[in-house]
Amino acid sequence: METKSSKFDDIAPLYDHEVEQAIQDILVDPGFQHAVGYIIPDINWDEFSAEMSTYKTKEEFQAKMIYPVVRMLGMKVSQSIRGDRWETIDRSVEHLFLSNHRDIVLDAGLLNIMRHEQNFKTTEIAIGDNLLIHPWIDKLVRLNKSFIVRRGLSIKEKLQASKHMSEYIHYVINEKGESVWIAQREGRAKNSDDRTQDSLLKMLALYPEDKPFIDSLKELNLIPLSISYEYDPTDYLKAKEFQQKRDDPDFKKTQRDDLLNMEIGILGYKGNVVFRFGDCINAELDKITEPDKRLQPALAAQIIDQEIHANYEIYPCNYIAYDLFNKESRFSDKYTKEQVENFKAYLEKQIKKIDLDYIDHDFVLDKMLEMYSNTLKNHLVAIASKS
Repeated sequence: METKSSKFDDIAPLYDHEVEQAIQDILVDPGFQHAVGYIIPDINWDEFSAEMSTYKTKEEFQAKMIYPVVRMLGMKVSQSIRGDRWETIDRSVEHLFLSNHRDIVLDAGLLNIMRHEQNFKTTEIAIGDNLLIHPWIDKLVRLNKSFIVRRGLSIKEKLQASKHMSEYIHYVINEKGESVWIAQREGRAKNSDDRTQDSLLKMLALYPEDKPFIDSLKELNLIPLSISYEYDPTDYLKAKEFQQKRDDPDFKKTQRDDLLNMEIGILGYKGNVVFRFGDCINAELDKITEPDKRLQPALAAQIIDQEIHANYEIYPCNYIAYDLFNKESRFSDKYTKEQVENFKAYLEKQIKKIDLDYIDHDFVLDKMLEMYSNTLKNHLVAIASKS
């Protein structure tokens, strides 16, 4: 029987008794119909609707609809997908999986299809309300065990929302008996220089109010997760945004930009994909002896970042990008001339997709090389500091 706690109704996933009505609501929404047709072009809508209408619980919806669809998508947009170091996960407790953020939808989507295949329960997923552009998206993500992170609030509202979110995440892990996935920062690192936001860790430790920062964070059994896509299909969109912000300091992305990033991220080619689990950081948190509590979140973030960076999968394109970006041949033994030419051709093909009146070719190329090289740069630093 599903546990109810109405104090979290404003942000929590749907209850199972709400599933049937939510499915009926989204099935008649033209936006949802368009999205399904876009992802599965040859869909038989009557059969699809009849199948969807049979689901009674979130678990059933995920296992029978989300799992096969995301798996099909994953196979279509990648060369291979694998999870590493499952043995590090203690199955006797639930965890907060905190990862670098590469793809708006598939980071959590692929994690959960792999968890399903490894006989773990799927995680609850943190998602920003800026992505809930249409009512059907809100219902769909709540059906898929997502909870809502409120953005764009006043300082007073933000503090209240942060306390509420912290209490909810602790409740999910320690009472509801579910694990949670959350990205290490608000939004994706456009240059792939992945860093955990101190403010995120402070939020996580706001509950319980009577516990010190370290003790509160340890309650979440936090495991850093490294997500490595060989290719980022939105690399050219990020490079485009860098140029737009350079040329217009007041530039702001639109909702249409967010939707395009989601679409390209879901359907664009990623090459080889590796999700690698780090070690639970509780033992490392115990080593933090800094008496100034204001400095503790930054030290915890360093522990998480080192684990994420050390566990990246490094591909030939990362070595190539590093050498091209730094105008050297330090890693020339890690790739072939053919791989260099193929990667250069890939970058040129991506740059041609940028839809600006004027494309500063050298600038956007440099930004894309920086994206692919930062992964290796951070990995080398993390490995060196671990040894």
